Amino acid sequence: MSIIWTIIIGFLAGLIARAVLPGRQSLGMIWTTLLGIVGSLVATYAGQAMGWYTAGTTAGFFASVIGAVIVLALYGLIAKRT
Repeated sequence: MSIIWTIIIGFLAGLIARAVLPGRQSLGMIWTTLLGIVGSLVATYAGQAMGWYTAGTTAGFFASVIGAVIVLALYGLIAKRT
């Protein structure tokens, strides 16, 4: 059940990251969601593995948003070059 919550939080984090990230992203809703989920998964499990926070804390949501912003920014840099 925790993976499902992580995906839902990733979806929300992707939407928030897209709203927060400056500039114009040429991503559709599906790609924004997928990149948000990837950022959320990485930030959630990396933060828990490093002992920064436990599952179900508010810090995990903020880390998910930050992870999604980082993934969207990296995608933006890669997409500009091609």
